[in-house]
Amino acid sequence: MVPNPSTLLWGGRFTENMNDLMVTFNESLPFDMALHEADVRGSITFAKALRQLDLLTDEELSEITRGLEAVEKEWVDGKFVIHPAVDEDIHTANERRLAELIGPAIAGKLHTGRSRNEQIATDLRLWVRTQLDDISEQLRTALAVCAARAKAEIDVLMPGYTHFQRAQPVRFSHWLLSHATYLMGDVQRLHGVRERTNCCPLGVGALAGNPFGIDRTFLTRDLGFSSVHPNSLAAVADRDFVAEILQWSSLLMVHLSHLSRLSEDLIIYSTAEFGFIRVADEYSTGGSLMPQKKNPDSLELIRGKAGRVMGQASGFLSTLKSLPTAYNKDIQESVEPLLDCVKTVSRCLRIAAGVLSTLQINSKKMKAALTADMLATDVADYLVVKGVPFRQTHHIAGAVVRKAEEKGVSIAELELPDLKQISPQFEADIADVFDFERSVERRAAQGGTSRSSVLSQISAIEAYLAGI
Repeated sequence: MVPNPSTLLWGGRFTENMNDLMVTFNESLPFDMALHEADVRGSITFAKALRQLDLLTDEELSEITRGLEAVEKEWVDGKFVIHPAVDEDIHTANERRLAELIGPAIAGKLHTGRSRNEQIATDLRLWVRTQLDDISEQLRTALAVCAARAKAEIDVLMPGYTHFQRAQPVRFSHWLLSHATYLMGDVQRLHGVRERTNCCPLGVGALAGNPFGIDRTFLTRDLGFSSVHPNSLAAVADRDFVAEILQWSSLLMVHLSHLSRLSEDLIIYSTAEFGFIRVADEYSTGGSLMPQKKNPDSLELIRGKAGRVMGQASGFLSTLKSLPTAYNKDIQESVEPLLDCVKTVSRCLRIAAGVLSTLQINSKKMKAALTADMLATDVADYLVVKGVPFRQTHHIAGAVVRKAEEKGVSIAELELPDLKQISPQFEADIADVFDFERSVERRAAQGGTSRSSVLSQISAIEAYLAGI
C-alpha cells in the first residue's frame, strides 16, 4: 500500500503519492531495525536535553521516556508491528509507535530541532561502538588461544615455508605466534578505530546546527561519547568511521590475521598430502556423495568471507567518492554493509578461535616432513663461523646441495671427503649441523624460533593481554 503524503514525516509539501517501487526503494527499515536500541537511547537523551531548554515539561519527559522504553521492549520481545510503507526507517517506525502509545501531542515534541540526518549518524556510532567492543573481546580470546596452544606445543618442529616451498625448520609454536603477532596489530588498530568512532554528532540538526541552544556536551556525556563532533555540516555526512571499520575488517580478514591467511595454511596442513593437523568434527562437514570426506568448511568459509568483507569496503569507498558536502541519501548505503561486515567478522573470529582451540596436531607427520636440504642455510652459517664471508658460503652451500642431488643422497649423507672437495673449511664437526633441534635453537635472537625466544614471545602476548 502506498502511503498518503500526509502520513509521512516529511509529507507536508507533497500532493501526490510515491511510486510503488519508490516506496520500497527508499526504505531502510529491513536492515536498520537492528539499530532500535541505539535509536531509543539517543531519543531519550535528546528528550532530556529538550527538558533542560524548557521545551518539554517534567511530565512530558516522563511520558516520552516511558513510551520509548515500551517501544524498545516491543522490539526486544519481538512484538513490534511494522507498518509497511509508513515505517520507512527505524526513526519513523519508533516515532510512529511512540505517538500511538502516548499520543501525538507529546510525541510530536520529541523531534524538536532534530533531523534524521543526525539521528542515523548517532545511531550508527552507538551501535557499532558496542559491536567493536565485542569484537575486541573476541580478538583477545583468539590471542589467548594462540598463546595457550603455542605453549602446549612448544616442542613440535615443522617445516617453515617461503614461496610455499620448504625453507627452514621452525617450531609449530613459532608459526602459530606469527598469526598472534598479526592479531596484536589488529587489536591496536581497532582501539584507534573505536576512539575515532566515539564522537557525538547529536544536536547538529540537518546540517546548520541546532537553533535552540541544545547542550551538546550533555548529549555527548549522557551517551558515553568521548568527544563532540566539531562541525554540523561534517557531522551529518561523516561516514569515515564506517569506511575505516570496513578497511580494518578487510585487513583482519585477508591476512586472521589475517583470518584468510590462517585459514589457507590450516586447510593445506589438514590435507592427506600434509597431514600436519586435523580439524575437529565440530568445525568440519562431510561429502554428500563421498562418505570418506571430512571437509574443513569452517576454514573455507572464513577464507571466502574475506572476499565479502573486502567487497564491502571497496564498494562503500566508491559510494563516498565525489559526494557533495553535507548529507546525501547515498550514504544510506553505509548501513547495510556495516551491519553485515561487523556480523561477519564477529562470527569468523569466534569460529577461528574454536578451530584453533580444538584442532589436533600430528607432530610425527610434521617431523617427518623435515628434510636435510632445509639445513643448507645452517651449512652456510657453519662456514661463516669458520671465517668464510657469507656470500661465499652461500655459493658453497649451494654447491653442497648440487653435489647431493648428483649423488642421489641428502646433504646430511655426503661424506666428509665430498664436502672437502667443495671447500677445505669443512671439518668433522659439520655433522653437528645436521640436527633439526640444534637448527631451531641457533635462532635464539629476539623473535626467532628457538625455545627461549618462542617462550619470550608467549610471555609478551600474555603480558599484552593482561594490560588491555
